[in-house]
Amino acid sequence: MKKYLTILSDIEHKIREGQYRSGQKLPSVRDAAKIYGCSISTVVRAYVELEQRHEIYSISQSGYYIVDKPGDRPADTENKIIDFASALPDIDLFPYLDFQHCLNKAIDTYKYHLFTYGDPKGLEKLRYTLVSHLAGDQVFTHAERIVVTSGVQQALEILAKMPFPNGKSVILVEQPSYDIYLRFLEAEGIPVCGIARTAKGIDLRELEMTFKNGDIKFFYTMSRYHNPLGTSYSAAERKAISKLASKYDVYVIEDDYMADLGEETGFDPIHSYSETSHVVYLKSFSKIIFPGLRLGAVVLPERLLKTFLSRRRSSDTSLLSQAALEIYIKNGMYERHKRKISSEYAARIRALNEAIQQYNEVGLIEVSNVSSGIYMQFKLSPTVNLERLTKRLASRDITVASGKGFYFADYLEREKFLRISISKAQPEQIKAGVKAIVEEVGRESIE
Repeated sequence: MKKYLTILSDIEHKIREGQYRSGQKLPSVRDAAKIYGCSISTVVRAYVELEQRHEIYSISQSGYYIVDKPGDRPADTENKIIDFASALPDIDLFPYLDFQHCLNKAIDTYKYHLFTYGDPKGLEKLRYTLVSHLAGDQVFTHAERIVVTSGVQQALEILAKMPFPNGKSVILVEQPSYDIYLRFLEAEGIPVCGIARTAKGIDLRELEMTFKNGDIKFFYTMSRYHNPLGTSYSAAERKAISKLASKYDVYVIEDDYMADLGEETGFDPIHSYSETSHVVYLKSFSKIIFPGLRLGAVVLPERLLKTFLSRRRSSDTSLLSQAALEIYIKNGMYERHKRKISSEYAARIRALNEAIQQYNEVGLIEVSNVSSGIYMQFKLSPTVNLERLTKRLASRDITVASGKGFYFADYLEREKFLRISISKAQPEQIKAGVKAIVEEVGRESIE
């Protein structure tokens, strides 16, 4: 058995046996590597897998914790905490019964096919269903160029390690960006460099010079609902990025992991503007259904397909999950659930904006302009002590994510901020939470 699977199994066993309790902190990645006698990257992979299975969750600059399960804690304690830190979807919104029906239907429909190794690209019927599904997001492709993966994280790891036709070696990543991927790249020692992205966007002239002179293999970006900023690129920026990629033979990895969680319409991803097949498009299904599903899809240019599949080696994605997802999309359940969850999160974002308008009159916090998705940046004065601020908020039963962990360790031009997530913060909690944050930031400013 692979080492990361041994770690994964051991932690799951300890959770089942009660050795790890709800809310308990796991050993740090470094400590776990010593305990299990393995590399840090192996532990990271196991922790990421556990996070995708909704067994644990991460808080930047704090660590990994055991997920609270229904009934594990008294209701009054659970409701007391205002969770602005979690990136996980609200478990109360998960479509358990609908998806259970699709699982049963999949067993009846596919029967013995579910017990084969399957196509390395993924279940054929699902890939053909995804062609029309992705077209709704203005991603036009063929089933042969779609590969179903064990979540987006697996695709990102393969892309980071495989060679690209341009023969270049450096991965360019927005700063700030997806913290788990940053830690993976650092742990693996992959050549990387960062480029600043703020709530106002990206400097396209700097991006062009980096593409031109930086030996860039690919540029990793989240074109909409950025983690942690919450913002989306304008149409002009998306077109420009696509054009620069073609001009300088740089690939773009477009992580559209939250494509389904916004109410805005008419958003054309960078992929839709690419005329030279320099964009790899990534789609996640864990945010819209539930993390334990562990399914993602990658749309690959023809030139990358063979290498990607050779690096993946085998199909390690559950055929039953794929079959159930195909039915879930085909029968319209996915679209109905998408509208429900988008509407719920949009209401929470509106509540967040209203609370900011009410309590942030002095302007102690600079917020990103966000009306969809689940994240918002609370930018703070450089004089604010982030560690002390997060501890003060924790003492008031408010959890937040510090912006420090969303940068490469050696990246110097950092903004000081909190990432606010509304995915698990209930609407009635948001107002009180924002009021408390403004109060504590005010105390920091005085001190």
